[in-house]
Amino acid sequence: MNTVIAVSQLLVAAAFVSIPMVRHRYGATAMARAQAELQRQGVRTTVLHENGMRFDAGGHETAVPATVAAIMAVVAGLNLFGHAWAPTLTWIFQSLVLVGNCVILYSQLTAEKSVRAAFQRKGDPILARIDVAALLKAAEDGFPAWTWTLQNVRHVVVFGASILGLVLVAV
Repeated sequence: MNTVIAVSQLLVAAAFVSIPMVRHRYGATAMARAQAELQRQGVRTTVLHENGMRFDAGGHETAVPATVAAIMAVVAGLNLFGHAWAPTLTWIFQSLVLVGNCVILYSQLTAEKSVRAAFQRKGDPILARIDVAALLKAAEDGFPAWTWTLQNVRHVVVFGASILGLVLVAV
């Protein structure tokens, strides 16, 4: 049973690093497409950088998933070796991963609304007039079509493997 739990945790770790890898590879293309859309809208192309909006894997976009992956790998190792703390740490970290993935999924589903609200809060009339849906669509088009399948598979793996791990620890 510990082996199955460890494998599920390693799957979660792999899932968490998958999207930053894609963002690292294709983020510059997505940014270029977003900037081209801004230019089409008559907005200066630097406005995204000025407001901290990026499509690559910089900053917390890499640090957080890499940290989650590292923690899950350590807990998987503890499960493989039958360490006494493995069940407790599995409960703690798999639960946090489930909650965190819910937050990630919510932020993805509400991205347009969130970006629009963030732009409105800035009080900048230039940001307020941006067609956010078109901007996000342009950025999305900078990633390969399979990215969205990977994203969905990632969610299924994270939710499924986390629930499996928690159920098996409870047994």
